[in-house]
Amino acid sequence: MNYWWLVPALTGLSFFLTAALRRYALSRKMLDIPNGRSSHSIPTPRGGGVAIVLSYIVALLGMFAGGLIPPTLFYALTGAGVLTAVVGFLDDHGHIAARWRLLAHFTSAIWAVVWLGGLPAISLYGVNVDISWVGYFFAVVYLVWMLNLYNFMDGIDGIAGVEAVTVCLSGCLLYWINDTPAHAWSLVALASCVAGFLLWNFPPAKIFMGDAGSGFLGMALGVLSLQAAWVSPKFFWAWLILLGVFIVDATFTLLRRLVRGDKVYEAHRSHAYQFASRRFGAHLPVTLAVGAINILWLLPAALCVVIYDLDGAAVLTVAYVPLVLLAVKFRAGELERSSV
Repeated sequence: MNYWWLVPALTGLSFFLTAALRRYALSRKMLDIPNGRSSHSIPTPRGGGVAIVLSYIVALLGMFAGGLIPPTLFYALTGAGVLTAVVGFLDDHGHIAARWRLLAHFTSAIWAVVWLGGLPAISLYGVNVDISWVGYFFAVVYLVWMLNLYNFMDGIDGIAGVEAVTVCLSGCLLYWINDTPAHAWSLVALASCVAGFLLWNFPPAKIFMGDAGSGFLGMALGVLSLQAAWVSPKFFWAWLILLGVFIVDATFTLLRRLVRGDKVYEAHRSHAYQFASRRFGAHLPVTLAVGAINILWLLPAALCVVIYDLDGAAVLTVAYVPLVLLAVKFRAGELERSSV
């Protein structure tokens, strides 16, 4: 049966849900007001990422009923995703203490990892590593970090949406080349749901994603990457490569701020992409650059792992070196007053 009608259907559903959420946010004065930590200059409605959550949950229910995704992935994505989105939604509408948010994040991650079965054995620089039950711990920490780094990286118009769409479509290509296209449906659906929202969020944004949407996306992409590891361990390395822009910027910035003794839980504008957007005076060139890096640099690197069976860790190292250099060039993690 042909299911490609899902693409326009989900894109349209997400688009109209975003429009409805924008009207709701405007009527309730749910606006993101610019301040000293903001990367935007005008009040903008927030919370549009709920459209991604709702449309993707609908897609997951339909794909599960139609046998397009395995039960383990369905339960992992829906359980972890819904809890993450609910906590983010509540935080968008008020404030939830960081300790309770973190507890919810770990609960979501544990739920997903139990359903997925932890991490399979992987090859690390040519050495086969099977960490058994320890894999559950690393997988949980990985999901919590993915969730939070996606929140951190959702700071300028369109960047989180472009990252999700390009990574998902790249993942679809990897599955197709590996002759396992059945695993691509969950990625096609997510890319479609994000695309509908992105039509409203692309620079200049008419509505922001909010923590509900960004946290959900981070969790969903993390879960999908872990599930890919069970399809083939080399796919996990390929996913880490595809997610390189967000992983490197967020991790490099966090480590630099930790070393300096900053309160890392406080809002800031010291990610490389934020410094870059201020240097160029606009969000659009930075958002487009992220998409270009994903397609022109990280996708070919991931393809080398999948097609030629190159060592994933070695290719990831090579792929990340230019990203680290860009993070240094654009002052990731430096004090904001040092920017020009």
